[in-house]
Order: sequence, then structure tokens, then C-alpha cells
Amino acid sequence: MLYKNRPARVAQLGDKLDLDLPGGESAHVRPKDIVLLHPGPVQSLGELTPQRGDVQSAWELLAGSETTLPELADLIYGAFTPATAWAAWQLVSDGLFFRGTPAQITACSPDEVEHKQQARRAEAAEKAAWAEFAQRVRQQQTAPGDARFLREVEAVALGRQPRSRVLRDLEREETPESAHALLLETGFWPVTVNPYPQRLTLPTASPDLPLPALPDEARRDLTHLPAFAIDDARTTSPDDAISLDADGRIWVHVADAAALVQPDDPADEEARGRGATLYLPESVISLLPWRATELLGLGLQDISPALSFGIGLDANGQINSLEITPSRVRVTRLTYEAADAALDDEPLASLWRLLQGYHAWRQAQGAVEINLPEVDVFVQEGTVVIEPVPSLRSRSLVENAMILTGHAVARFALQHDIPLPFATQEVGDEATPALRRAHTLSQMLALRKTMRRSQYRTVADPHGGLGLPAYVQTTSPLRRCLDLVVHQQLRRHLAGQPLLSQADILARIGAVEAVNSSLREAENKSNTHWTLVYLLQHPDWQGEGILVDKRGLQGTVILPELGLEPTVHLPGDLPLDTRLVVQVRSVDLPRLDARFRIAR
Repeated sequence: MLYKNRPARVAQLGDKLDLDLPGGESAHVRPKDIVLLHPGPVQSLGELTPQRGDVQSAWELLAGSETTLPELADLIYGAFTPATAWAAWQLVSDGLFFRGTPAQITACSPDEVEHKQQARRAEAAEKAAWAEFAQRVRQQQTAPGDARFLREVEAVALGRQPRSRVLRDLEREETPESAHALLLETGFWPVTVNPYPQRLTLPTASPDLPLPALPDEARRDLTHLPAFAIDDARTTSPDDAISLDADGRIWVHVADAAALVQPDDPADEEARGRGATLYLPESVISLLPWRATELLGLGLQDISPALSFGIGLDANGQINSLEITPSRVRVTRLTYEAADAALDDEPLASLWRLLQGYHAWRQAQGAVEINLPEVDVFVQEGTVVIEPVPSLRSRSLVENAMILTGHAVARFALQHDIPLPFATQEVGDEATPALRRAHTLSQMLALRKTMRRSQYRTVADPHGGLGLPAYVQTTSPLRRCLDLVVHQQLRRHLAGQPLLSQADILARIGAVEAVNSSLREAENKSNTHWTLVYLLQHPDWQGEGILVDKRGLQGTVILPELGLEPTVHLPGDLPLDTRLVVQVRSVDLPRLDARFRIAR
């Protein structure tokens, strides 16, 4: 009998049949559940031994015709017995030369047999290739042809698919981190591959969209004012500059992005999907087409178009006037270091004095200042470079000028009922007056923990971190989508055109917030990734660590040279802000984990 593709012997008849099955098993089944292969008798399934016969000749004789199981068994094996019946049926089940049922068997045509043989040879070769590949991977080796297997692992590492036969068959976790580790172990990926932008489904190239020419419109000529775009040396898209006029007004000139990008045009819609420029150590993925920077970047041409903000301050550092105008400016580009060296010279000296007055006013309103070590991580000609960001007065100058502009624009919008994406931030109750006066690194870290993440709203609320009753980010329309929205609204207001509604602004906030968390995560993880690549390339690294938090003998240290805040085992009860020598112990790149120990 045939029962579920297995041989069976009827041990007892009845309404249901008792069957003996291979391996000493038994079953109690209905007659319709079995198929008769041979009437018997057979005393034991052990009698169904392998048979020898001329299968090839029988197939050639029967090719293209039909037969029955008894005839086929007799033709191949010379007799129809329980053993030959089972052997013949196994040939039918195999399907290479014969197919069908015990009562009606068809001999396959030569073309069918050739096709099946080719498929089986290919399957056998694939199995052999897979077995050889798996063996090589276990030995952390690869061959040129292994890419077809590892592409599947790469897809998991990049977040394109959740499952991998390779990982599963190698008994490894089916996670992006596990996939990344395997790709590194086999050498399929070098350590320099940064998977995080793709894993977070972010664009990996700047937009390639046409932009219109700058409109022929009236612009105020401010080229007589010395204007300075102060940036890092590697900045390629300068979008703000500062000036001082004869009346003592501070002018902040900003790249006039809204002159080129109108609400709901293709570049605007693309910007909403991107949220902001993505800054990676190895590349910059811009918010707008590069043509926007070529046309609008301040100081890239002799005369630059801008949207300029003239802001007056009173003796107490408070805003008392604001003028907004499209303009033409002549901008000199300076590095922070060069600007710092010129801060005692005019007009930067007066700008510094005025902005320090504004800074003092903000501090009196409760502004929170956190000064923790920062580093700039970048890849230069294939080499990872980590440079500490120096604490320069010029950075404070630019920062306060940009904050001042956002504050002035928020006031202006409220006075003229202009819907804008206001930036707000709550400061936790834990930020006590004493903690706000933080001056050590451990106090700064504790203060940072009290800060809530800033949010965008269509209603102005205080920005506690900046000490402002209302604030709107304004000065980076080439880099941040919502800054571009602010410029679009201001330009429409100045031209007397219909404004985007509060609902329109809310929709744009929603679009940007949908991608902003991924942008932050990609930038943070990319910086950590390249920092760990640096440590892999400098396995004996050691440097200063400052103890900023502790629980028992577990301490958090800040590494100013690397911008990391790892946990280390402490040798004893050390006071906070103790300076230690810390040494790298291990690096797990796929899991972004670096372990350190105290060297002394």
C-alpha cells in the first residue's frame, strides 16, 4: 500500500485498516486514504529491498506512451512483486523518467527528461556552491563568486529586507548588526562602509532638480556695509553673514532661498521630504539642488542676493526695531579662527559688544548655557580626522547673531499675524538656579539631562533653553526646510501676497518632523561609526577622560579628543571631574560599541 507517499502493509482489515509503517510505526486509517500498489502477500516491509533493473531501456521503450505499475515493474525488473512494485513506484515518484498514478503511468518524453536532468544538475551545483560558501564563511573567507550570496546579507545590513537565508543557515541573528558583522568578517565590506543613512531610508544623493533664474526684482543695495560670513573652513554653502551700519544696527544677511523656491514647487516638495541637509563625515547630502548654493551662497560671488534683517537693540540689549528687505550684499568669508583674531577691530568689535549685551539680556531671562567638549569628525582623502571644536569668541558672536534674528522674526510674525513654525523648548524643573550656574563638566552634563527636546509649533511658546518668549529658526534656509518656510512667508508678507495658512504650516511641520528624528539618528550614528573606525585604525589610542557621572564603581567619562561619553570601571570612589588617562579596550563596529579602561 501507499500511505502519504510511504510504503505500508495492511496488518488487519475492518471499517478502518491497521497499517504497519516503516520504522515500527503504525496507523489506523480509512480505506480511501491508501492506494494499492501490490496485493501481496508481504510479511514485512523489510522485504521491500532495493531492486536492480534496466530503467534506461524500459524508459526508451515506453517513451511517450502510457503503462501501468505492474507492467512497468515487470518490464524493468522481470517480475511484479511487492519489492519490484515499490521500486517501480519510487521511479514514478522521482519523476525523471515516469510520472502519473499506479493505474496510469506516462513515460516522459526525451525533451522532458533532458529538461529535468539539467534542472537537477543546476540544483546539485547550487547546493554544492552553497555548502562551499557556508564553509568559507565559517572560516571568514570568501571567493569571487560569493557576492551573490552576500548581497542578501547586505540587504539586511542596509535595512532593505528583514530576513536572510544566509544568516539563518549560519545560525546567526537576522538583524542589521549581525549582517554588518558578517560582511566585515568576510571582507565583503570594509570598515569604511557607513550603513546608517540607507538603513534609515534617507536620501544618499543631493536633489537633482531644475531651479529658475533669480527674479528681476528690486533689492536694497547694502554693498557699502562690510559683511562677514563666518564659518568653519570646510563649509561650502555659506548662508548667513553679519554687518553693522552707521546707526549701530546689526544686519544679518541670509541666503535668499525663497527667491528661487516657491511653496509647492518641485524643489519645495523635495525639501519637505528631506527635512534638512544631511551632514555626514564622508559627505554632505544637501536639502536643495546644488544650483541654489551656487546662486545664493553668500560670498561665493562678488555681489550676493540676500534677505537682510536690520535689528536695533536698546541699551539693555533688548530688540527695539526690525527691518526686513531683499538686498544685495558684498560678503567677505572668514573662518572662525580668522574672525576671532579680528574681534578687537571694527566693525567686529562693536558687533561683539552689542551681541554680548543681547546675550546678557537672554541670560537674565533664564537662558541655559551648556558648554561640553565638541569634536568635528570628517573623512579627508580616505583618512578619518577628529578635530576638537575650539571655544572661540567668534562662535559666540555668530550664535548670538543667529538667535537674535530668530527672536526678532518671531516678534515680527506675532505683530503681523504671520503663521510660522515657532521653535519651543521646555526646561525641566530639575534645572535649579544653582544647576543653571553650572561651570564644571559634571554639572554641565547634569544640566543637559534636564533639557527637553525642542519642538515646532504653530503657536508661539517660550524657548526656555534660549531664554526667549518666542523664537523661530530663520538663518539657514539652504540647510533647513522650516527655515525656508519662514523665508517664503516673510517674502509673501513683504510683497502683499497671500500667506500659507496655519494649517499649511502645521502640515509642513509634520512632514519635517517625520524625517528629522531619522536625520539626527543618521548623523549621530555616522559620527560614532567613523570615530570607531578611527579607533580601529589606532588600536593603542589613549587620552584624557573626565569623570562626569558615577554609580558605584561604574563611571561615565567624557573623552574630549573623541567626543564620546563611555562608561568605565572605576578603581575606587573618585570625585566628579577627576581627570583620568583612558585607553581603548575593544571596538565592536557593527554595534557601535567601544569599550575603554582606565590606564592610570
